[in-house]
Amino acid sequence: MSYSIAITGKGGTGKTTIAALIVAALTRSGRRPVLAVDADPNACLDAALGVKVQNTVGRVREDARMLSSQHPDVSKRELLELKISESLVEGEDFDLIAMGRPEGPGGYCYANNVLREVLKEISENYPYVVIDNEAGLENLSRRIVRRVDALLVVGEPSRNGIATLRRIQALAEEMNIEYGKLIVVINRIYEMKDAFYSLMKEIGADEIILLPHDDEIRIWNEEGRSFFSIPENNAVYRKIHDAIVMPMA
Repeated sequence: MSYSIAITGKGGTGKTTIAALIVAALTRSGRRPVLAVDADPNACLDAALGVKVQNTVGRVREDARMLSSQHPDVSKRELLELKISESLVEGEDFDLIAMGRPEGPGGYCYANNVLREVLKEISENYPYVVIDNEAGLENLSRRIVRRVDALLVVGEPSRNGIATLRRIQALAEEMNIEYGKLIVVINRIYEMKDAFYSLMKEIGADEIILLPHDDEIRIWNEEGRSFFSIPENNAVYRKIHDAIVMPMA
């Protein structure tokens, strides 16, 4: 059975960077293969992992729609399942699938239903699944995955950032999102403050992880470099490896 972790939070908090570092840390520690799911319409996880997405679920939905009219003997569901499987990008020790933007009328409704089943089948071949969500909890609320082992909520070290963390956690409860444990990550901290740890009690987090501001990470992002090339002694990478990856089942 796969161990799944979903990363969410407000836009601009570093969710994709953290997702890429988790994938890198998993594979480097021998926990592979990993299925990476880019569930953000503004897909950029591929660049952070050093690969290139050629097709997204949003696009293959339209491809399947056109093909179904050309091949009436094959169901649209079968075509969509085939196209989703073909859209997998193969990396070294990991594969990536991207949601992309919804194309045409109807949004993701139909594609989500199929993607849910396809992901369920595909993920059985991977011991670890890492899902980079769009800002908020939209993809989780659509039930693309029914349950995750760890829900990782990323926020900023500011009053507004912490207030956003509280809102997201409350929203997760309202949506009855199922998760094994809740991990709060406060990213880009210049100064460690004991007050951050009070968040665990305030929002009921199982764990809180503080990641320092890091110029090396900033440069990697600015230059669009793959996080598989980040040095293993990088402070943020080490924290993610030790606090998030190593405790995984």
